[in-house]
Amino acid sequence: MSRFVPSLPFAFAALLISSVVSAAQSPAAQSSAAQTPQAQDPAMALVKEAGALNQEGKHAEALARYRQAIEMSPNLFEAHAGAGATLDLMGEYKQARQELAKAIEDAPSKSRPRALKMMAISYAFTCQPRESEKYEKQAFDQQMAEKDFYAAGETADELARIYLECGNTNAAEKWYQTGHDTGLKKPNITPAEKALWDFRLEHALARIAARRGRHAEAEKHVAAAQALLDKGYDWRKQQAPYFPYLTGYVAFYAGDYKTALADFQKANLHDPFILNLIAQSYAKLGDKAQAMEYFRKVFESNAHNPTNAFARPLARKMLGMNITGQ
Repeated sequence: MSRFVPSLPFAFAALLISSVVSAAQSPAAQSSAAQTPQAQDPAMALVKEAGALNQEGKHAEALARYRQAIEMSPNLFEAHAGAGATLDLMGEYKQARQELAKAIEDAPSKSRPRALKMMAISYAFTCQPRESEKYEKQAFDQQMAEKDFYAAGETADELARIYLECGNTNAAEKWYQTGHDTGLKKPNITPAEKALWDFRLEHALARIAARRGRHAEAEKHVAAAQALLDKGYDWRKQQAPYFPYLTGYVAFYAGDYKTALADFQKANLHDPFILNLIAQSYAKLGDKAQAMEYFRKVFESNAHNPTNAFARPLARKMLGMNITGQ
């Protein structure tokens, strides 16, 4: 996909645990390490190792590495951010926020929005959107001050989605509109870029209407999103695979679980939120075995992002798993 990661539910990504160590894993850093491996910061080496363990779902082992790195370098932003993300995935939210607060404190200016957004996502795990807003708003304000309107628009959309999935459709609508309007502030924006922001807004408004029980209104926004997709802009190929997610979402909240399930099965089956919706659709249709299978699949994702923040706690609850068992 394009940089449209944290905005809509299908992309949101965005903050994989591995991204915490992106600086250490950049081509320049890899080249430098290959030339002089003995010069590599041992604390950052542990952070990199922890990131790999997290991607394998070995959270306890990853956390141990992050804590070793913190012992070596108490103010290492990447170590505190990684530890916080790991603790969120383990369901240890209080501890996670302590680590993420330290990450915000230690983050260099360019990394501070990411640290703030990670704290916002931590609160999304427990559906506390007003707490999330405190941190997303700080990230948004910094991005606006830096005139990074694209990133600011994405931050607004990310907050909007947190509000939506936590049931506050009014706040969601406000922030999605803010995200759209902010994105359009980009200097010399192209027609294709404008259409992409329009598509995102129509997608969001359809989901908001669906959550409000206004099915006819939702379908109008779905049709508008489809019309933008059909114009054949260069982003169509990237966004088209996520359209079934939208139609499935609208069907799900209209109570048409068979249609919802069929559409979700055509969407991104690596997205834990989609897997979670498939599980819920099966549960609504009375197929407990399939529902449990898809709730288990949610745990194949080890991303620290909004999709996992909404999917993982419910899956853990449905499966009756110990919160520290991952």
